[in-house]
Amino acid sequence: MTDSSDQTTGCELPDFVLQTDGRPTVLHAIAKRVDHTLAGKMTRVGGTVTDIDRTHYIVSGFGGNARLGDLVLLKDGENEAEGEIVRLQPDRATIKPYGPIEFTRLGDHAWLSGQIEVRPAMSWKGRTVNALAQPIDGAGELQRGTASYMRDRAPPPPMELEKVSNPITTGVRAIDLFTPLCSGQRVGVFAGSGVGKSSLLAMLSQGKNFDSVVLGLVGERGREVRHFLDDVFGDHKDRTIAVVSTGAESAMLRRLAPYTAMCIAEYLRDQGEKVLLVIDSLTRFAHASREVGLAAGEPPVSRGYPPSVFSDLPRLLERAGAGRNGQGSITGIFSVLIDGDDHNDPVADSVRGILDGHIVLEREIADQGRYPAMNLLSSISRLAPHCWTDAQRDLVTRLKALIARYEDSRDLRAVGAYEPGSDQELDDAVRIVPRVYEALKQRPGEPPADDVFAELAKRLAPKPE
Repeated sequence: MTDSSDQTTGCELPDFVLQTDGRPTVLHAIAKRVDHTLAGKMTRVGGTVTDIDRTHYIVSGFGGNARLGDLVLLKDGENEAEGEIVRLQPDRATIKPYGPIEFTRLGDHAWLSGQIEVRPAMSWKGRTVNALAQPIDGAGELQRGTASYMRDRAPPPPMELEKVSNPITTGVRAIDLFTPLCSGQRVGVFAGSGVGKSSLLAMLSQGKNFDSVVLGLVGERGREVRHFLDDVFGDHKDRTIAVVSTGAESAMLRRLAPYTAMCIAEYLRDQGEKVLLVIDSLTRFAHASREVGLAAGEPPVSRGYPPSVFSDLPRLLERAGAGRNGQGSITGIFSVLIDGDDHNDPVADSVRGILDGHIVLEREIADQGRYPAMNLLSSISRLAPHCWTDAQRDLVTRLKALIARYEDSRDLRAVGAYEPGSDQELDDAVRIVPRVYEALKQRPGEPPADDVFAELAKRLAPKPE
């Protein structure tokens, strides 16, 4: 079905409706020939809804004009809704809607609307948008930039990227000491629910090393959205752009939100800025991608996840990082919600292999009242050697050995089998490690540490008698 209008003469061609079996009428063929004589912007390609499911619907009539990822506009009187093509077959397209599907009826007309693009501008700082880059903060319309950023934009070629080697201070003592980060690094925060993941992300988001912050909240609770924007970013809101898709929204919007946040971060990086990109969480993005993939007919291959989930993750995450020479960088902090506290979850395994480090939060540590509940032995920064001096590296290595010995002897000490003086290394661990744990405790809102090694040395110094 094609609808075309000559805007210079006001002459409008009629709509051409497909037959119920999906084959075009003679008028449809005539209309296609007429389309070639008109400018593309004056032409609309459409089809007819032929099948409706609870999560998607089928449109016939797009012919060879449709592509995967194209937007589709569905109109029914005053009702209007957008969706996206997730599967193409010779005579039909599968559409996943962005909003409710209840008003959709068989025979409704659907129109192709092109690919998704984002046009960010520097004036977006301080604003909150949805996954479609539409303002939701009640502060008026957004200014559209001149550069177009496609949702599925490819990352820069690897040989054109700057090296990632400039250390940054996050202000979180446990991270700056044991898993220091570099500008342009990508790191994951792995945690179960209720372990302090969001609080740690809030602390990291307040770092002073960045020109701007892009926050992507994916499938988040509505209450958490206001908490992040008002309480966490209250003093830094003028440099923050938030992309929000709540858990009440469709899987398509939850899947789209990280892409929109990435496009905005890429724009800011291309303007020469140091950008902090925070996505909370990749697990909810994977859940949404799973729903889309299953609706498109993909087979579940790993705990219900279809193959496309494990190709979507690297394509998204590889876009963060250092830019080309003369550009800025995107430092990515991506949270991973561990389902059932299983750190071997397929999504967690896949993300660990892509990122440049991982920070592991554990429930047992949180139960001890130590926040952030960071497992110092399991957490790794692959770029830490660029951040430490030789003396600092030796100190951290020694501290990790003492922590390992302290944790291994926990049962021994609990039953009273430990005798001071029988093992010098264990004596050192029992004397030093609790003081290290105490020094690393940090709550949101506490002043950040400018020199974590000097502060730790002060805490571990012998007390005068």
